[in-house]
Amino acid sequence: MKDSVFGTGLLYKRSLIHDLYGGSRQGGISVSASFPYIFIFSGKSGQQHGYKDQWENINVFSYTGEGQLGDMTFARGNLAIRDHQKNGRRIFLFTQEVKAIVKFEGELEVLEYNYFTSPDREGNDRVAIKFFFKRAGVRLNYQIDEPQVSILQEPVERAYVNTPNITERSGLVTSRVGQGAYRSSILYRWEYKCAVTNYSKHDILIASHIVPWKDSNNDERLDVDNGILLSPNYDALFDRHLISFENSGKIILSEALVNSDYQKLGVSGDEFIKNLSSNNHAYLGRHRQVMI
Repeated sequence: MKDSVFGTGLLYKRSLIHDLYGGSRQGGISVSASFPYIFIFSGKSGQQHGYKDQWENINVFSYTGEGQLGDMTFARGNLAIRDHQKNGRRIFLFTQEVKAIVKFEGELEVLEYNYFTSPDREGNDRVAIKFFFKRAGVRLNYQIDEPQVSILQEPVERAYVNTPNITERSGLVTSRVGQGAYRSSILYRWEYKCAVTNYSKHDILIASHIVPWKDSNNDERLDVDNGILLSPNYDALFDRHLISFENSGKIILSEALVNSDYQKLGVSGDEFIKNLSSNNHAYLGRHRQVMI
Protein backbone atom coordinates (compact mmCIF):
# COMPACT_ATOMS: atom_id res chain seq x y z
CA MET A 1 0.00 0.00 0.00
CA LYS A 2 1.39 3.39 -0.99
CA ASP A 3 1.73 6.22 1.49
CA SER A 4 -1.47 8.21 1.91
CA VAL A 5 -1.52 11.68 0.38
CA PHE A 6 -4.65 12.72 2.30
CA GLY A 7 -6.16 11.76 5.65
CA THR A 8 -9.29 9.63 5.49
CA GLY A 9 -12.26 11.48 6.97
CA LEU A 10 -10.48 14.84 7.01
CA LEU A 11 -11.94 17.98 5.46
CA TYR A 12 -10.17 20.01 2.77
CA LYS A 13 -10.81 23.14 0.79
CA ARG A 14 -11.21 22.04 -2.78
CA SER A 15 -9.36 25.12 -3.98
CA LEU A 16 -6.36 24.15 -1.83
CA ILE A 17 -6.24 20.70 -3.45
CA HIS A 18 -6.05 22.32 -6.86
CA ASP A 19 -3.51 24.90 -5.70
CA LEU A 20 -1.21 22.06 -4.66
CA TYR A 21 -1.87 19.46 -7.35
CA GLY A 22 -3.58 21.23 -10.25
CA GLY A 23 -6.50 19.77 -12.17
CA SER A 24 -9.83 21.27 -13.13
CA ARG A 25 -11.54 23.26 -10.39
CA GLN A 26 -14.98 22.38 -11.75
CA GLY A 27 -16.73 19.11 -12.50
CA GLY A 28 -16.62 15.75 -10.81
CA ILE A 29 -13.41 14.34 -12.30
CA SER A 30 -10.17 16.30 -12.06
CA VAL A 31 -6.97 14.96 -13.60
CA SER A 32 -3.70 16.47 -12.41
CA ALA A 33 -1.25 17.40 -15.17
CA SER A 34 1.70 17.60 -12.75
CA PHE A 35 1.09 14.56 -10.52
CA PRO A 36 -0.11 11.00 -11.27
CA TYR A 37 -3.37 11.74 -9.48
CA ILE A 38 -7.06 11.71 -10.39
CA PHE A 39 -9.50 13.42 -8.05
CA ILE A 40 -13.15 12.39 -7.95
CA PHE A 41 -15.65 14.73 -6.31
CA SER A 42 -19.08 13.32 -5.48
CA GLY A 43 -22.07 15.35 -4.35
CA LYS A 44 -25.84 15.53 -4.46
CA SER A 45 -25.93 18.27 -7.10
CA GLY A 46 -25.23 15.78 -9.88
CA GLN A 47 -28.26 13.60 -9.15
CA GLN A 48 -30.46 15.78 -11.34
CA HIS A 49 -28.42 14.49 -14.30
CA GLY A 50 -28.55 10.86 -13.16
CA TYR A 51 -25.24 11.06 -11.28
CA LYS A 52 -26.15 8.92 -8.30
CA ASP A 53 -22.96 7.82 -6.58
CA GLN A 54 -22.94 5.54 -3.56
CA TRP A 55 -21.17 2.92 -1.50
CA GLU A 56 -22.59 -0.40 -2.68
CA ASN A 57 -21.04 -2.01 0.36
CA ILE A 58 -18.34 -1.02 2.83
CA ASN A 59 -15.54 -1.47 0.29
CA VAL A 60 -17.13 -0.84 -3.14
CA PHE A 61 -18.09 2.59 -4.47
CA SER A 62 -20.02 3.28 -7.68
CA TYR A 63 -19.55 6.51 -9.58
CA THR A 64 -21.18 7.91 -12.72
CA GLY A 65 -18.81 9.14 -15.42
CA GLU A 66 -18.70 12.67 -16.77
CA GLY A 67 -20.61 14.19 -19.68
CA GLN A 68 -23.81 16.21 -19.35
CA LEU A 69 -25.10 16.04 -22.94
CA GLY A 70 -25.59 12.94 -25.06
CA ASP A 71 -24.06 9.52 -24.56
CA MET A 72 -21.04 9.33 -22.28
CA THR A 73 -17.81 8.34 -23.99
CA PHE A 74 -14.33 7.34 -22.93
CA ALA A 75 -12.64 10.71 -23.24
CA ARG A 76 -11.00 13.08 -20.78
CA GLY A 77 -11.83 12.11 -17.18
CA ASN A 78 -13.67 8.91 -18.09
CA LEU A 79 -10.67 7.71 -20.10
CA ALA A 80 -8.26 8.65 -17.33
CA ILE A 81 -10.26 6.65 -14.78
CA ARG A 82 -10.64 3.62 -17.02
CA ASP A 83 -6.90 3.46 -17.74
CA HIS A 84 -5.59 4.67 -14.38
CA GLN A 85 -3.83 1.43 -13.47
CA LYS A 86 -2.19 1.08 -16.88
CA ASN A 87 -0.99 4.70 -16.66
CA GLY A 88 0.11 4.52 -13.02
CA ARG A 89 -2.38 7.09 -11.73
CA ARG A 90 -3.92 7.03 -8.26
CA ILE A 91 -7.58 7.88 -7.69
CA PHE A 92 -8.71 9.87 -4.65
CA LEU A 93 -12.39 10.17 -3.70
CA PHE A 94 -13.85 13.24 -2.02
CA THR A 95 -17.47 13.90 -1.07
CA GLN A 96 -19.05 17.33 -0.80
CA GLU A 97 -19.64 18.51 2.77
CA VAL A 98 -20.53 22.17 2.42
CA LYS A 99 -19.78 24.69 -0.30
CA ALA A 100 -16.08 24.54 -1.22
CA ILE A 101 -15.35 21.96 1.52
CA VAL A 102 -14.86 18.29 0.71
CA LYS A 103 -14.17 15.19 2.81
CA PHE A 104 -11.57 12.65 1.79
CA GLU A 105 -13.13 9.17 1.63
CA GLY A 106 -10.12 7.18 0.53
CA GLU A 107 -8.05 5.96 -2.39
CA LEU A 108 -9.82 3.79 -4.97
CA GLU A 109 -9.00 1.27 -7.68
CA VAL A 110 -11.25 0.47 -10.65
CA LEU A 111 -12.91 -2.94 -10.57
CA GLU A 112 -15.05 -2.60 -13.71
CA TYR A 113 -17.39 -0.30 -15.56
CA ASN A 114 -20.83 -0.88 -17.02
CA TYR A 115 -23.67 0.96 -18.71
CA PHE A 116 -27.09 2.28 -17.76
CA THR A 117 -29.56 4.89 -19.01
CA SER A 118 -30.03 8.29 -17.45
CA PRO A 119 -31.28 11.72 -18.51
CA ASP A 120 -28.75 14.23 -19.77
CA ARG A 121 -28.78 17.92 -18.93
CA GLU A 122 -31.66 18.54 -21.35
CA GLY A 123 -33.70 15.61 -20.05
CA ASN A 124 -33.03 13.28 -22.97
CA ASP A 125 -32.28 9.63 -22.25
CA ARG A 126 -28.73 8.62 -23.03
CA VAL A 127 -26.20 5.88 -22.35
CA ALA A 128 -24.22 6.59 -19.19
CA ILE A 129 -21.13 4.94 -17.75
CA LYS A 130 -21.02 3.59 -14.21
CA PHE A 131 -17.62 2.89 -12.67
CA PHE A 132 -17.22 0.46 -9.79
CA PHE A 133 -14.22 0.90 -7.48
CA LYS A 134 -12.86 -0.87 -4.46
CA ARG A 135 -10.85 0.69 -1.68
CA ALA A 136 -7.18 0.58 -2.62
CA GLY A 137 -5.33 -2.25 -0.90
CA VAL A 138 -8.51 -4.07 0.16
CA ARG A 139 -8.93 -7.70 -0.86
CA LEU A 140 -12.56 -8.54 -1.58
CA ASN A 141 -13.78 -11.87 -0.24
CA TYR A 142 -15.70 -12.70 -3.41
CA GLN A 143 -14.85 -13.13 -7.07
CA ILE A 144 -16.37 -10.54 -9.42
CA ASP A 145 -17.85 -11.48 -12.78
CA GLU A 146 -15.25 -12.38 -15.38
CA PRO A 147 -15.30 -9.59 -17.98
CA GLN A 148 -16.00 -10.39 -21.60
CA VAL A 149 -15.18 -8.59 -24.85
CA SER A 150 -17.74 -7.58 -27.46
CA ILE A 151 -17.02 -6.73 -31.08
CA LEU A 152 -17.43 -3.02 -30.33
CA GLN A 153 -15.31 -3.01 -27.19
CA GLU A 154 -12.79 -0.21 -27.29
CA PRO A 155 -9.22 -1.62 -27.36
CA VAL A 156 -7.84 -1.64 -23.83
CA GLU A 157 -5.52 -3.99 -22.01
CA ARG A 158 -8.33 -5.15 -19.76
CA ALA A 159 -11.89 -5.31 -21.01
CA TYR A 160 -14.35 -4.71 -18.21
CA VAL A 161 -17.79 -5.34 -19.69
CA ASN A 162 -19.73 -6.00 -22.84
CA THR A 163 -20.29 -2.83 -24.81
CA PRO A 164 -23.85 -2.86 -26.20
CA ASN A 165 -23.94 -4.07 -29.81
CA ILE A 166 -25.64 -2.05 -32.53
CA THR A 167 -29.05 -3.67 -32.08
CA GLU A 168 -28.93 -3.27 -28.30
CA ARG A 169 -27.69 0.31 -28.55
CA SER A 170 -30.60 1.38 -30.77
CA GLY A 171 -33.12 0.23 -28.17
CA LEU A 172 -31.10 0.86 -25.05
CA VAL A 173 -32.89 4.01 -23.94
CA THR A 174 -36.32 2.42 -24.12
CA SER A 175 -35.64 -1.16 -23.03
CA ARG A 176 -34.11 -3.17 -20.22
CA VAL A 177 -30.93 -3.95 -22.20
CA GLY A 178 -28.91 -1.34 -20.33
CA GLN A 179 -29.28 -2.92 -16.91
CA GLY A 180 -25.69 -4.14 -16.73
CA ALA A 181 -24.75 -1.50 -14.18
CA TYR A 182 -27.83 -2.33 -12.11
CA ARG A 183 -26.92 -6.00 -11.86
CA SER A 184 -23.37 -5.04 -10.89
CA SER A 185 -24.73 -2.78 -8.14
CA ILE A 186 -26.92 -5.57 -6.76
CA LEU A 187 -24.05 -8.06 -6.87
CA TYR A 188 -21.82 -5.71 -4.88
CA ARG A 189 -24.63 -4.69 -2.50
CA TRP A 190 -25.15 -8.35 -1.52
CA GLU A 191 -21.44 -9.22 -1.83
CA TYR A 192 -22.06 -11.78 -4.57
CA LYS A 193 -24.20 -14.04 -2.35
CA CYS A 194 -27.88 -14.94 -2.31
CA ALA A 195 -29.54 -12.73 0.31
CA VAL A 196 -31.39 -15.74 1.72
CA THR A 197 -29.04 -18.72 1.47
CA ASN A 198 -25.59 -17.11 1.01
CA TYR A 199 -25.15 -19.30 -2.07
CA SER A 200 -22.30 -17.72 -4.01
CA LYS A 201 -22.20 -19.19 -7.52
CA HIS A 202 -22.96 -15.75 -8.82
CA ASP A 203 -23.39 -16.57 -12.51
CA ILE A 204 -26.79 -18.11 -11.70
CA LEU A 205 -27.89 -15.62 -9.03
CA ILE A 206 -30.63 -13.22 -10.11
CA ALA A 207 -30.74 -9.48 -9.42
CA SER A 208 -34.46 -9.33 -8.71
CA HIS A 209 -36.51 -6.16 -8.39
CA ILE A 210 -38.53 -5.98 -5.19
CA VAL A 211 -41.14 -3.76 -6.82
CA PRO A 212 -41.37 -5.14 -10.37
CA TRP A 213 -39.95 -3.22 -13.31
CA LYS A 214 -43.45 -2.65 -14.76
CA ASP A 215 -44.66 -1.09 -11.49
CA SER A 216 -41.58 1.09 -10.90
CA ASN A 217 -40.78 4.57 -12.12
CA ASN A 218 -37.49 5.32 -13.86
CA ASP A 219 -35.66 6.10 -10.63
CA GLU A 220 -36.99 3.01 -8.85
CA ARG A 221 -35.97 0.72 -11.71
CA LEU A 222 -32.31 1.57 -11.18
CA ASP A 223 -32.43 2.03 -7.39
CA VAL A 224 -30.16 -0.53 -5.74
CA ASP A 225 -32.48 -0.50 -2.70
CA ASN A 226 -35.21 -1.88 -4.96
CA GLY A 227 -33.10 -4.94 -5.69
CA ILE A 228 -32.29 -8.18 -3.98
CA LEU A 229 -29.92 -10.97 -5.05
CA LEU A 230 -31.63 -14.36 -5.01
CA SER A 231 -31.08 -17.96 -6.00
CA PRO A 232 -33.36 -19.03 -8.88
CA ASN A 233 -35.95 -20.91 -6.77
CA TYR A 234 -36.38 -18.01 -4.34
CA ASP A 235 -36.41 -15.49 -7.18
CA ALA A 236 -39.20 -17.40 -8.97
CA LEU A 237 -41.36 -17.48 -5.83
CA PHE A 238 -40.56 -13.87 -4.95
CA ASP A 239 -41.30 -12.65 -8.49
CA ARG A 240 -44.71 -14.36 -8.35
CA HIS A 241 -45.43 -12.95 -4.88
CA LEU A 242 -45.56 -16.41 -3.35
CA ILE A 243 -42.97 -15.38 -0.78
CA SER A 244 -42.00 -12.05 0.68
CA PHE A 245 -40.05 -10.80 3.70
CA GLU A 246 -40.86 -8.84 6.82
CA ASN A 247 -38.77 -5.77 7.56
CA SER A 248 -37.02 -7.90 10.16
CA GLY A 249 -35.91 -10.17 7.33
CA LYS A 250 -38.12 -13.16 8.20
CA ILE A 251 -39.62 -14.94 5.22
CA ILE A 252 -43.40 -14.85 4.62
CA LEU A 253 -45.05 -17.75 2.79
CA SER A 254 -48.20 -17.30 0.71
CA GLU A 255 -51.14 -19.53 1.50
CA ALA A 256 -51.51 -20.16 -2.24
CA LEU A 257 -49.10 -23.09 -1.81
CA VAL A 258 -49.20 -25.77 0.86
CA ASN A 259 -46.21 -26.49 3.08
CA SER A 260 -45.32 -29.63 1.15
CA ASP A 261 -44.99 -27.57 -2.04
CA TYR A 262 -42.57 -25.20 -0.37
CA GLN A 263 -40.58 -28.10 1.06
CA LYS A 264 -40.24 -29.69 -2.37
CA LEU A 265 -38.81 -26.38 -3.57
CA GLY A 266 -36.33 -26.32 -0.70
CA VAL A 267 -38.11 -23.57 1.24
CA SER A 268 -38.47 -24.31 4.95
CA GLY A 269 -40.26 -21.18 6.15
CA ASP A 270 -37.44 -20.44 8.60
CA GLU A 271 -35.37 -18.40 6.13
CA PHE A 272 -34.11 -15.00 7.23
CA ILE A 273 -32.34 -12.09 5.50
CA LYS A 274 -29.87 -10.52 7.89
CA ASN A 275 -28.79 -7.29 6.24
CA LEU A 276 -31.82 -5.52 4.83
CA SER A 277 -31.44 -1.75 4.80
CA SER A 278 -34.08 0.72 5.94
CA ASN A 279 -34.46 1.74 2.29
CA ASN A 280 -35.29 -1.86 1.39
CA HIS A 281 -38.21 -1.75 3.82
CA ALA A 282 -40.34 0.66 1.79
CA TYR A 283 -40.04 -1.50 -1.31
CA LEU A 284 -40.76 -4.68 0.65
CA GLY A 285 -43.87 -3.05 2.09
CA ARG A 286 -45.18 -2.56 -1.44
CA HIS A 287 -44.21 -6.13 -2.34
CA ARG A 288 -46.12 -7.56 0.63
CA GLN A 289 -49.28 -5.67 -0.35
CA VAL A 290 -49.68 -7.75 -3.48
CA MET A 291 -48.84 -11.19 -2.11
CA ILE A 292 -51.12 -13.90 -3.44
